[in-house]
Amino acid sequence: MGRYELDKKDWGGADFFDKLLAEIRVRADEFGRQHYVSEDIVQQFKQMGIYRAFVPRAYGGDEKSPVDFLLAIEAISQADGSAGWVASFGCTHSYLAGLPMTVLEDIWKTPDDVFAGAMFPLHSAPVTGKGYMLNGRWKWGSGCMGADRVGVGIKPEKEGSLPLMAVIDRKDAEIDMQSWDVHGMAGSGSFDLIVKDVEVAFDHCFIRGGKLTPEGPFFNYPTISIATQVLAVTTLGVARAAMNILLDSAATRKSPTGAPGIGDRSYVQIEVARAEARIQSSRLFFYDSIENAWEILIRGDKLDPQTISMMRLSATNLTRECAAAVKTIYQLSGMEAAYHENSLSRCFRDAHMPTQHAFMGEITYQNAGAMMFGNDPLPGYL
Repeated sequence: MGRYELDKKDWGGADFFDKLLAEIRVRADEFGRQHYVSEDIVQQFKQMGIYRAFVPRAYGGDEKSPVDFLLAIEAISQADGSAGWVASFGCTHSYLAGLPMTVLEDIWKTPDDVFAGAMFPLHSAPVTGKGYMLNGRWKWGSGCMGADRVGVGIKPEKEGSLPLMAVIDRKDAEIDMQSWDVHGMAGSGSFDLIVKDVEVAFDHCFIRGGKLTPEGPFFNYPTISIATQVLAVTTLGVARAAMNILLDSAATRKSPTGAPGIGDRSYVQIEVARAEARIQSSRLFFYDSIENAWEILIRGDKLDPQTISMMRLSATNLTRECAAAVKTIYQLSGMEAAYHENSLSRCFRDAHMPTQHAFMGEITYQNAGAMMFGNDPLPGYL
């Protein structure tokens, strides 16, 4: 797998991590059927440190590097894409860090608390004496079933106000359990959130992607970049799982006609090698771009636009290349992969869900290409 290797001892120890991954593999169908990752698994994510990974050590966190965190999400996603998607929201302290320090200090009294955001669609929020009044329905609240707090997107009814994310207790939002019926990442629990007549204080709202309050390398890391990377890397884990499934099944699959086994067919060997090359090369570009940016921040320097652009480009490239590799593996596997309960079928569905996300759209290539010619990207890219 190259130079980027997961050190399991930093995540509860190898025995704990391996046992958790084994349990996730066994229960992946359960998550898909109920459309969310079960609470006891989320509690184990807390125990291993996923949700405190980026919290400062002074507040009980672990101050992980982005690469360390992403390697853990890659491994979890190899066990189940939806579980990796839910665990990936350990990165949300990059959002919450837009809050005032006094509020953050209160939140970080319990550094393992889980935050789930549902930014869109933005809803108008009247100004009250203390803050804003929230009413509306918000989509894509991934991981909300295990969250302690949730965020929803608002447009304050105040002239000149920018869109904000308002942070409220999970108990103040209703979860529509019928709203997440999809073919990929079905267990991610990306349900609609409904909020009725809830007042949120001014200091519990922040600008998504705006300037962060704390000091330190992670809080100078681009919020949109880490939010993109944690979703992109789930596809990498799923692609590795799919490849392993195909290779492991080759020894036991026999052709009823007496034709060569799947692993002895020249066209299969060629296509599997091509798929492996797509996975490994996109993985290296992805992690190299992140490590390069992190080294700059560790030195105390600022990231230049091209460095940020390469992080965005490598994340979209990883997602697209890994999804393409999974498609190849799925097609090579024949009819047995078509059954819904087949694990390779789940890999195919899960790998293509991140390709639909706005962060991974074709517009990434347009923006990256424009910058290569010295032109400005569209707003929101960097």
